Amino acid sequence: MAFTKMDIKDFHENVFTRMGSEWFLLTAGELEHCNTMTAAWGGVGVLWGKNVATAYVRKSRYTYDFMEQGDYFTMSFFGSSHRDALSFCGSKSGRDVDKIRETGLTKTLLDGGVAFEEAELVIVCKKLFHEELSPENFLDSSIDKNYAGKDAGDYHTMYIGEILGIYKK
Repeated sequence: MAFTKMDIKDFHENVFTRMGSEWFLLTAGELEHCNTMTAAWGGVGVLWGKNVATAYVRKSRYTYDFMEQGDYFTMSFFGSSHRDALSFCGSKSGRDVDKIRETGLTKTLLDGGVAFEEAELVIVCKKLFHEELSPENFLDSSIDKNYAGKDAGDYHTMYIGEILGIYKK
């Protein structure tokens, strides 16, 4: 089944469920050389008069380099039948294993961003802004618990991208 580009005004997904509970694959790079990672942090909204999505990546993640170097990123959402692939992509590093090959996913190019044929929904973004989160700006001290132990000091970088297209099957 092919993707259909939808009018953003018709986007009515529950992003709290799709992002926070069901997860998504955040992908950056070129069709020939990209990386993907499982993510559960993100959002969509309006900023600077543009429809935008936000994604967050730690500097230690292999995907970080692709996010920094490229102009586009995608958020690919899957049905429950791909939960194992999402778990695999969230527990392995692209530095050590070809996650796309290992999970049997099929890359496709949508509006300049790399996504996956098996996805149910894809949001394609062009980067507008990025900034590393800084602990001195946390107004709630409980946030820092996300950066304890092995993750101490490995703060996320926030990426804001203009939504170029939302594709659905």
